[in-house]
Amino acid sequence: MSPEPAHREILFQLTDVARALRTYVDQCVRRHGMTRAQWAVLLRLDRREGMTQSEMADALEIQPISLVRLIDRLCEQKQVERRPHPSDRRANRLYLTPKGRATLERLAPLGRDISGEVLAGFEEREIRQVLQQLMRVKDNIRAAAEADGARRAANGGRHAG
Repeated sequence: MSPEPAHREILFQLTDVARALRTYVDQCVRRHGMTRAQWAVLLRLDRREGMTQSEMADALEIQPISLVRLIDRLCEQKQVERRPHPSDRRANRLYLTPKGRATLERLAPLGRDISGEVLAGFEEREIRQVLQQLMRVKDNIRAAAEADGARRAANGGRHAG
């Protein structure tokens, strides 16, 4: 296989793997009465409480209006709470509630099970290698997107090809 088709194939495989993983996680978490999106919000807040809704939408790569509905549901379930931003009256910060933390604790074994199943047969060394390589790909994507944005800005919004 020449390098060009291999380069294309890895991009196809990355998108297919991401889609398959999302589908599998959706199936697993649904059995626990949640959606993957709800779990993702709780996990993000566990890593970084006090995010604004805008920051959360960016982190999850969803539209702010979709996030508002998602956060509304999590607030109704008493999993998350909104608190006013101290310096921006238009913004809210998001925090886990004790119930949200308990939900994360309850779902922790599920996360470990999914990781174990998806990474079965890999040695720890291989997992670290794949992670490093995926992070490099992610950095390359971000750099390419920034360069594309800069080219577009320099060309008055038109694509420079």
